[in-house]
Amino acid sequence: MSAVLNAEGASIAALRQRPRRAHEASFFFFDPAFNSASVKVLPGEFYVDDQEIAITTTLGSCVAACLHDRTAGVGGMNHFMLPDAGDPASGGRFGAFAMELLINELLRRGARRASLEAKVFGGGQVMKSLAGTLIGEKNVEFVQQYLAAERIPVLGSDVLDVHPRKVCMFPRSGKVLCRRLPAAQVPGTQEQEARYRATLVRESAGSVELFR
Repeated sequence: MSAVLNAEGASIAALRQRPRRAHEASFFFFDPAFNSASVKVLPGEFYVDDQEIAITTTLGSCVAACLHDRTAGVGGMNHFMLPDAGDPASGGRFGAFAMELLINELLRRGARRASLEAKVFGGGQVMKSLAGTLIGEKNVEFVQQYLAAERIPVLGSDVLDVHPRKVCMFPRSGKVLCRRLPAAQVPGTQEQEARYRATLVRESAGSVELFR
């Protein structure tokens, strides 16, 4: 047992020591539910791998796109909060740049654009204070239009409604698990999105129009 635990710790330590790209997720941990090393993708981040690490995130009105090339055996996930700021310097928190980050890293890791397949999650109306803003709907509409324009087929999705979601992707196989969560069980999701959304408004005047 101690040998297994030591191996798990060594694997996670190695992941933490790897050089990271801008906006790449870096919160690594061991997930006993999957008996696997895991990485959590926070708002504005992405992660790509060709090993069976569990890539996880929790979504409210945000959207996560999971892209996979089954021939290359590589896949990844992003997590964005608003469709587009019109400013690439704003980073992976906005959908247009988040999709570019994810696709470019997949191509760098051996995927072919023509072989990419997608699964899409999130866009739930989980914050009562934003009930009239259609943020989730705009996020979902954006990613669907983006993928259609890039001719990347969507093989599955779980979007909209009022539920927060926990999503887990295994990038080598492309398998994705999604669980709808009662809002009462994940108050941190709403708080995290509210804090992050406030940061976006302060940093980019262009993002304010998306709240109308």
